[in-house]
Amino acid sequence: MRRFFRNPVRLVPFAFLVPILLGTGLLMARWATADHERPPFVTALFTATSAVSVTGLAITDTPNYWSGWGLLVITLLTQLGGLGILTVAALAILVVSSQLGLRNRLLVQAETAEFGIGDVGRLLRRIAVTVFACEAVMTALISGRLWLAYDYSPGRALWSGVFHAVQGFNNGGFALYSDGLLAFSRDPWVSLPLAVGAIIGGLGFPALFEAVREWRQPAHWAVATKLTIWGSAVLLLIGFAGLLAAEWTNASTIGQYDVPGKMLASFTQIALSRTGGFSVLDIAALQEESYPLLIVLMFIGGGSASTAGGIKVSTFFLLAFTLWAELRGEPDVTVGHRRVATASQRQAVTVALLSVALVTLGTMTLLLLTEGVRFVAALFEITSAFSTTGLSTGLASELPAGGQLTLTVLMFIGRVGTLTLGSAIALNTRRRLYRYPQEQPIVG
Repeated sequence: MRRFFRNPVRLVPFAFLVPILLGTGLLMARWATADHERPPFVTALFTATSAVSVTGLAITDTPNYWSGWGLLVITLLTQLGGLGILTVAALAILVVSSQLGLRNRLLVQAETAEFGIGDVGRLLRRIAVTVFACEAVMTALISGRLWLAYDYSPGRALWSGVFHAVQGFNNGGFALYSDGLLAFSRDPWVSLPLAVGAIIGGLGFPALFEAVREWRQPAHWAVATKLTIWGSAVLLLIGFAGLLAAEWTNASTIGQYDVPGKMLASFTQIALSRTGGFSVLDIAALQEESYPLLIVLMFIGGGSASTAGGIKVSTFFLLAFTLWAELRGEPDVTVGHRRVATASQRQAVTVALLSVALVTLGTMTLLLLTEGVRFVAALFEITSAFSTTGLSTGLASELPAGGQLTLTVLMFIGRVGTLTLGSAIALNTRRRLYRYPQEQPIVG
């Protein structure tokens, strides 16, 4: 046991598990529900995991099932998960561990958005200031709109603004309305702050900080920043155009909106579908061709070291550049006149293949546990859980306990990260001191 915990990376899953169990206990209290009845254990565990993993997937009618205290617990768990339990755990490991190897330091660095091995205090301050500043602006805009245009009392408007700002920036997705944010699909003063907040929160702090610092010279950005910023822009544009075209005549979504309304609702939904989790459209009423688009966007997710999930934008586009180099017969993979290390390519392949395997296994498990479920619906829910997005066709609340526990496990794994979890499980981390003779097998 002592040998197991000697590797700091193995402590990362426990850093998430502790607040999940604590949140589960709090949500099982009578005062956490609106009717003052103890919720089932699976319901409390699912909701706590969804909050800490900043997923926002719900199996209850959130505003009516949970009391004000329960909603406050969900808000605090979401903020805790968004600020990065992983960051806190990794920094604690750096302090108490005097024999931290370079490999483990680099793994911790990749997960905590740390630019260097040291100077963690400055990093934490910058992250905290960025998070709370963005949430304050979002709160002001949303609260002011609800107070002035929707006749909310100042207190109710402020609470709604704070709740949705925390959920939006942290890519949570819990809402104080039973139908999500459908009522605000054409209100830019509510939907756009949430969309922009989710985009910023989903970029990742390394990319965000460098882009702001070097905004005049994007050519000087690091490869990871270029992949994240420009990749996110490309995904937003493709997703916006695709959803707009697919739903243009769908009367159940945007078919009856005017052109500006169609464009606003489509952009907001795409921005929130890449791990934001809010729904400004009825997800269950989308056209069939919209589901593959959203599934792909959810699976890719946001930026590394961000509040977003998925395999990450940089991973996806690094694989794309690797494929392009291989098709052209190039000896190296280059991005922006920079050669990408082979280790990074292998890491991207590992993350992608592990993620595909987990989503496939999760979908098969859900289909086995639940009768009469469509494959697309099962794949959508599993991808949403694994990518910590939180969008749902309504299937999650109808699943048996086994299906809901399957989604719970996928949310946990999706937040911890396939590569980190794999490193935590692997017992043998020693460096091999020899290499075997090389062969080149036939591929294809």
